[in-house]
Amino acid sequence: MAGGSQPHDAAVGSPAPKQMGRATVDTLKTGCIAMVEKDGKPRRAEILSVRDVKSGRQFYCNFDNFNKRLDEWVPAARIDFSQDVEWPSPEKPKETKKASAPVAKKTVTQKKAQKRPARTREASIASEASTPHPWTEFVESQKATPDPEEEKLTLAMDLDASPGADDDDPMDVDDAVTNAISAKNEPPEQFSREEEIEKLRVGGSMTQNQAEISRIRNISKVQFGKYDLFPWYFSPYPEVFTQEDLMYICEFCLLYYGDLKSFTRHRQKCTLQHPPGNEIYRDDYVSFFEVDGRRQRTWCRNLCLLSKMFLDHKTLYYDVDPFLFYVMTSRDEKGFHLVGYFSKEKESADGYNVACILTLPQFQRKGYGRLLIQFSYELSKIECKLGSPEKPLSDLGLLSYRQYWTENLVEILLRYNAEESGKDRTSIDQLSQELSMTTLDVEQTLQALQMQVYHKGEHKIIIPTYLIKKHEAMLEKQKTKPKRTIDPSRIQWKPPVFTASTRTWGW
Repeated sequence: MAGGSQPHDAAVGSPAPKQMGRATVDTLKTGCIAMVEKDGKPRRAEILSVRDVKSGRQFYCNFDNFNKRLDEWVPAARIDFSQDVEWPSPEKPKETKKASAPVAKKTVTQKKAQKRPARTREASIASEASTPHPWTEFVESQKATPDPEEEKLTLAMDLDASPGADDDDPMDVDDAVTNAISAKNEPPEQFSREEEIEKLRVGGSMTQNQAEISRIRNISKVQFGKYDLFPWYFSPYPEVFTQEDLMYICEFCLLYYGDLKSFTRHRQKCTLQHPPGNEIYRDDYVSFFEVDGRRQRTWCRNLCLLSKMFLDHKTLYYDVDPFLFYVMTSRDEKGFHLVGYFSKEKESADGYNVACILTLPQFQRKGYGRLLIQFSYELSKIECKLGSPEKPLSDLGLLSYRQYWTENLVEILLRYNAEESGKDRTSIDQLSQELSMTTLDVEQTLQALQMQVYHKGEHKIIIPTYLIKKHEAMLEKQKTKPKRTIDPSRIQWKPPVFTASTRTWGW
């Protein structure tokens, strides 16, 4: 039971001390702070939720100085009940207004409270009308960015931050050039990811739903093919699956089951061996399939549910009709195994070539994320369009794109510099056309890396020495470990043409 607390010292004004005391499995509740075992060591953790599953009672813990992604459900055996726990402070009763207050004055106060700016009222109405359906499609919402110290402990990413290697540090981003000339030969200062993401909040094809972000992870463990996956975030699977210690997902049709017997019967009957779409690319390494969200609704919805477990900045929506899904797979004698995917709108008013992009965690940091990004731009080249990912990007997704943009810009600028007339004909528009990137993405990348300067009345593009050395080191490494890339000549694809009914919502 909880220990006693000392009264608040009104004279001094110091807050009452925390209530400490012993707890049991039955008395430990939400808001308590206890010592919980993690990675073989006792760590301070806050209890965010409690649930009963078939194996017993579990507690959802948020560990001090750990990224939110590393929150987890832990059994009671990992909690040290021999030490005192910190009990949550009791809620203070709301102060009531004195009965002697004049009636006229009270009426004026109420009127002031009722009066809100039109902009606030419109936002409130829009928020009330945007309650999502439990079935869904993804949208680029954004989670709160963790502290830099917490980021050091984060081992997994939405995408590969490196082009096939895990030792390349992706660049942070800034929208303004500061001291550009003096930083020609030095890496730019590392800026806050939170500031960069906030600047990218320009809205995408759908609306954000911040309420979804704070929800507690509901699935403990997933068996997906030969891999055991541990979800990072909440995903709106049916509530009955929250009581299971292990959920089974078919790696081909993506149907999900709560018990092994049902899943085994399904696997004996399931005949699907690849994503239900057209194969548009194949090499010795991967294959890509194009899946229409309107024709394969159930499969695409299940793909969204699976992806939501590893994307905190996404909100699921019911209707997948307006989207195409480009699914990357690896091949063996058993079939085509899902590695990652990206989705795009059939017709984007803002010219986005990616709406959602993910590499499954068991395949991350192996170069697959870069292949997904490159493939999206190769499709944009075939369409003769300039492409850009839907904003806002996730923090780690932004770093992955920034890494890809940096490599390609440095490579093309070095090639221009080697040519005799390169300096005279290089421009942001030319770089944009050759790489199928929007001019805004090109310019922001150059500014973030301090490669664009204003000197003697002219805007000039420079290549800092550290970027040249990094590029040379990458080329040297590729001699022993070649970087996998997409071969554009192998893409068998034409831009699809849709009627008005096939590219809109199907509610």
